[in-house]
Formats: sequence, structure tokens, C-alpha cells
Amino acid sequence: MAKEEYTKKFSFSDAGKYLLVIGIIAFLSLLFPNNARFNYDFEVGQTWRYDDLMAPFDFPVRKPAAELELEKKGLLENFSPYYVVNTDISRQQISRFEEEFAKDFASMDKSQFTDVARKPEKYIEFGQKFLERHFRNGIIGLSDEHLEKPSDFVINIVRGRNTRRQTLQNINTVESIEEIIQDSLPYSNLRDPDFLYYPLKKSLQANLFYSKSVTDLFKEDLISSISASRGKVTKGDLIIPKDGIVTDEIYEKLQSFRTEYEEEVTANKSHIGVFSGYLLLTTLSILIFLVYIKFYLPEIFEKFSKFGFIFMWFAIYGWFVWLVETNTTISIWVIPFCVVPIVIKTFFNDRLAFFTHVVLILIVSFLCSEGYEFIFLQILAGVVAIMSDANARNWSGFFFTMVFIFLTYAMGWLGLSLIVNGSIYTFDYSVLSSLLLNVFLTLMAFPLIPLLERVFGFTSAVSLLELSDMHRPLLKRLALEAPGTLQHSIQVANLCEAVADEIGADELLVKTAALYHDIGKISNASYFIENQSGRNPHEDLDELQSAEMIISHISEGLAMAKKAGVPKVIRRFIATHHGTTRVEYFYRNYTKKHPGKVIPVEKFCYPGPKPVSKEETILMLADSLEASCKSLKNPTGEDIDKMVEHIINQKVETHQLTESELTFEEMDKARGVFKKLLRSMNHVRVEYPEE
Repeated sequence: MAKEEYTKKFSFSDAGKYLLVIGIIAFLSLLFPNNARFNYDFEVGQTWRYDDLMAPFDFPVRKPAAELELEKKGLLENFSPYYVVNTDISRQQISRFEEEFAKDFASMDKSQFTDVARKPEKYIEFGQKFLERHFRNGIIGLSDEHLEKPSDFVINIVRGRNTRRQTLQNINTVESIEEIIQDSLPYSNLRDPDFLYYPLKKSLQANLFYSKSVTDLFKEDLISSISASRGKVTKGDLIIPKDGIVTDEIYEKLQSFRTEYEEEVTANKSHIGVFSGYLLLTTLSILIFLVYIKFYLPEIFEKFSKFGFIFMWFAIYGWFVWLVETNTTISIWVIPFCVVPIVIKTFFNDRLAFFTHVVLILIVSFLCSEGYEFIFLQILAGVVAIMSDANARNWSGFFFTMVFIFLTYAMGWLGLSLIVNGSIYTFDYSVLSSLLLNVFLTLMAFPLIPLLERVFGFTSAVSLLELSDMHRPLLKRLALEAPGTLQHSIQVANLCEAVADEIGADELLVKTAALYHDIGKISNASYFIENQSGRNPHEDLDELQSAEMIISHISEGLAMAKKAGVPKVIRRFIATHHGTTRVEYFYRNYTKKHPGKVIPVEKFCYPGPKPVSKEETILMLADSLEASCKSLKNPTGEDIDKMVEHIINQKVETHQLTESELTFEEMDKARGVFKKLLRSMNHVRVEYPEE
């Protein structure tokens, strides 16, 4: 049976977590670049900190993109578009002229046009030659886009395989030829020139058109004539010596070498090999983090929601980085990586936040093109975020954290720029603006915390503050129906808060839990001494019934808290604040009344479990001490101290602290705080030494 339970537990819990990790690694592997990484970082004016760099192969020294663009712009400024003459139109329109001439000739008044009637062939030949001449030169349409350019704009006219250059002012349009017909016909050698006016006018049509395909073809040919390189580096040549200065010329060689390496060397390498390298490093990083979670934070490993919450950040930010890297308009410095340590610190602890942040930055560094500067600054900013007071209940602290993060980024980037460039005048302010946006986006952590809290079932400082509001339904009921218990809970809360602050525990959590730890007493308030003002109802019950009534406030409290939506972490305090201790008063009375009888000890014991966390332990001790010290009549300081020692020793002797995380050193500090505060609460006067 035990083996079956273990197998079931492993199958549906551990296996699911491992599958989640494998899925995240697989997802990240899809984002990896498929080229080998160039291992040198350099800038103009920087000292070459690597060994002598020799050219491992021949490669051209490529011109900078800005220079190539300038050359391209210069060529295109003098580039002329290409127009193509449509020869079919000239034939069609000459045929139309002949048709229009024949039509007009058949209906003309021969007495008016005697010369045309006598020699029509002469007029037809004149018109044909007129049209052929102008169609051969080309007639451009007024609707063409390039006619809006200056009159001296040059175009290329293509007729068959022949091309000629001509300015627009020397090319006719349909309208300009109509004017030529009207102006030139009267001065021809024809006796009846007016007869040709309408046949010629009706035969005019543009036959010269802009050709985008031909223009683009010649434009590409022109651009391809630009040489992309100047000079060549031969295999074995020294590119730059160790400790040499990266000049503009050397910078161009290094840039060319990097481009050639990424394009040519990577092409000859196995993409599977490159992919395997990235996959191995990512798997190693996540595997080490998984081992840390499993063995050092078992409470997170055992809870799938917490486990998934931690590991989901690798997939989310991996996708963010990939998205930015594939979109050249967005800077990698805009991504707010500090959100992760802030959120994880809020729900868990500083150490986990640091480990998660470091592993995250190491993984995404495989996906981004930035060098060591990226890793250095992001880890440094994450450390500042963890050290700062960025908690969801303190807006001013959150704001100052953002200021500290920005100053860290700015000063770090300035320092790196000075190392690389040696001058503040070359400071890249575009990166600074991206970092400013980064910090602004980091503010998203503030509203993100309550959202994640509800989605994953966590409890943040915001929720705890809401729960500690005395207007919450359960606390209002406690005040009205069990006022004595409420006063006891408030006193316990004050004790817990002081001790937690002294030993570095979560004071807000334990204070809030203290307010709710006895809400189960609402159901039968009069059976608890702090709420009694008259006759004791336990007089009507035997010891077993009384013990059952007292113990029931645990189960009642858990049921009421669950129904009211109180978080599980608070409900655990309700269950553990008495551990497995006995209801000592009724147990002793029972033994006195039933000497020699077998005593059902389990009926006098609380169900537990025992406290584990420091906060649960503090609440157990504070609850017992506050109640016990109230039973003292006119106590002295010594009485209080003895009671504190007695109660703590009793908890130890009855094995209630065997599972507690509280250390001996912390217990000693707690003793001191308990003694000091309990003296104050019980109005113990200062003990003056006797003379």
C-alpha cells in the first residue's frame, strides 16, 4: 500500500513538475539562434584586451552601411526613369487616321477642297509621315506621375533594343502636338491644309509610358555596381595585436571579420551542433536551479502552483527577449527584468529571488546579442531590487526602489562607457532613455502582485493588511460576540509582532494570524474564560465534555475561516497554535476524580499539527504566555520571568517544538522580548533595589 501511494504521488506530482521543466527547456530551445556566437566585444577607441587576432581565412573589408547608403543615394539622385515606346499604338493610330481621312473625304464638299479631291494621296502621305515622326519621337501622357517633375528632368526612352536619354521639355504630349497641328498646317505646302486637322487630331494618342519593371531592373543593376568592400584581409594577416587600440580602420576590419564569421563559418558548421550547445547550457542552468529548489526549498518543490510560478518566468522572459531581438526597433534594455526578483521576494524570500534572477539572466543572455555589459548590469540591478524596500504595502518604498534601480543602471552604463570609450562625451543617451523606460515598466510589479496572488493562491502583504482590518466580517463578529477573545488576540498580536521584528521573521503575517487564531471561539464564546462575566457554563459539563468544547474551537475556527475565504497560510496558524498539547486544567480534574481509571489522554489533546515555521512557533508561545500571565494575581517582574521560562520549557518538554524552524539563538531573543512586553502588559512596577 505504501509503495502504491508513493508511486501515485510521484506520478501525478513529481512527474508533472519534471515535465513542466522539460517543456520550458523545449520552448526555450525553439528560440535559440542557429548561428555560432562571435566571442569578441570591441568599440572604436577601446583597448583590445584579447590576444593577437590573426585572420583565420581571407575576407573582404566591408564598407560601413552608412557609407554604402550614401553611395547608393548619390547614384539614385542622378538616376533617370525608363519609358517604353509602344509601337503597336503608332500602327493602330495611323490606320485610324486613314479611316478618318476616308470618311471625311467621302462627305467633303469637293468645290471647297479642290486640291484634296484632285490629289488625296498627297494628303494621306503627309498625314502618315507627320504621325510616324511624332510617334517615333514618343508622345507621353499628361497623367504620368513623372510629368510633375521639373521640365529639365531627364528620362530614358526605350524603343526595342535602342535607348536614348531625353529631357521632358523636348517630349511632346497629345495636347502639345494638337497645337503643332494647328500652328504648322497653314505653313505646309498643302493648298487645303485645314482638311487634315480633324483626322490628325482624332488619331493622336500617347505611346510613351513609364515602366516600373524596366526602371527597377536598371536601378538594381546600378546599385549592384557599388562595391560593398574596400580592400581585403588575407589569411594569416594580423588584424589587431593584444593591447592595441581599435581605430576606425581596424574597427571596419573587425566588423567585416565578425560578419564573415557569422555568415560563412556558421554556414559550414552544423546547426545541430550550435543548437546542442545552447540546449546543453540552458539545461544545465535550469537543472542546477531545480536541484536547489528540490533540496533547499522543499515546500516550494512539493507545491505545484509555487513550483510552476517560479519556473514560468524563464519561458516568459525568454519569449520577451526573442521578440525584441527579432524586432530591431526595440532595445533589449527596455525589458524590465527587475520585476522578477521583486515579485518573488514578495511571495517567498530574498535568497530565492536572487537565485531566480541570476539563472534567468544567464539563460536569456544566450538569446540576446548584447555582451557581458548586459549580464553585469542586469544582475547588479536585480541585487539592488532585492536589497531595497520594494514591498506592495509601501508605495513610497516601492518608488524609491525604482529610483535606486535607475541610478544603478545609469551609473553602471556610464562606468562601462568610460571603460570602452574613455570619454563621457561618447555616452550613448539612447540606451539611457531605454533604461528609463525599463524602470517605468518595472512599476508593473506593483499591480501585478495582487493579480498573481489571486491566480496562484499566494498571500502578499496587501492581502495581509486587508485581513488585519478590524472591519473584516470575522473580526467584527469576534468583537461583538467574543470581545474578551478579541482583546486576548490583540495582545497576542502585539507580542508576536515584537518578537518577529526582533528575530527577523514575517511580522505582518504572524500579527494577522494572531488576530484570527481564536475565531473558533465565536461559536461558544461563553465557554472561554476571557468572555465570562457570570456563571461558568462548564459547571454543567463533565471534564470530557468541557475538554471537547475547548478543543472544538480549532475545528470551528478552521471551518469559519475557510468559509470566509481566509488564506490557507492563515488557517494553518489556527490549526497549529496549540499543537498537540493537552487541555491541562480539565485533564488534571479528570485524573483527580477518576483515580486508578484508564485515562483517555487523546480526548484531552488538541489535534495539531505542531508548529513548523518561526511565525507559527511564535504564535504558539505568545498565545500560551499571554493567557498564563493573566492568571497571575498582582505579579511581580520575577513572577512574569518565571512564567515565561516555565511555559517555554513546558513546550520543549512536551515536544511541541520538535518540528519548529526556530533556532536556540532566536528563542533566547524571543524570551527577552516576551519578558519585557508581558511586564508592561501586566503593569508590573519597576523593582527598585533594596538599600
